[in-house]
Amino acid sequence: MKKAIFTLALYGITLIAKSQDTSVEKSTFGLQTGVLGIWAYNEAKLSNAIALRTELGFDFGIWETTYYDDFDSPFILTPVIVVEPRFYYNLKKRSDNSKRIDGNSGNFIAIKSSYHPELALFNADDAPVVSDFAIIPTWGIRRNIGDHFNYEAGIGVGYSYTFAERAGYSEDESGVEPNMHLRIGYRF
Repeated sequence: MKKAIFTLALYGITLIAKSQDTSVEKSTFGLQTGVLGIWAYNEAKLSNAIALRTELGFDFGIWETTYYDDFDSPFILTPVIVVEPRFYYNLKKRSDNSKRIDGNSGNFIAIKSSYHPELALFNADDAPVVSDFAIIPTWGIRRNIGDHFNYEAGIGVGYSYTFAERAGYSEDESGVEPNMHLRIGYRF
């Protein structure tokens, strides 16, 4: 009888542990770097599968466009502000397969909104800085390496608007904006 009660209790505890909801983390902070920048981010839980990512960072670039014809491929370091809701669509599947989901490790679909102000910290040729705003639907993945490190990759295509008139050009421009990123980061 004692063995039967013990077995039922153990089975009940297992069911309770399995029935917990799989969810993104309440809040996670970190730093990431990639080929052309460094960023600090926070992801705050909005629902079990949706997190709001806010990001402040610096984008490095060698710009060669119509705005910089008179300059020899200026190297520019500009700040960027990003607000990005992310839907992590495979957390339950990853959890069911005993794969890690801590630090929001999983596949996601996001709507990346970014703004570059008319400010440059390093501007090799004193090229005029042109601010822009972009909205880019993105698909990506994040995976953990150990307890604190992670890597992330994403790809998407969206819309950008460049505020060229404010920098002294004849008209603003808009167009298609690609987003490809490969980053490695540290989560606190």
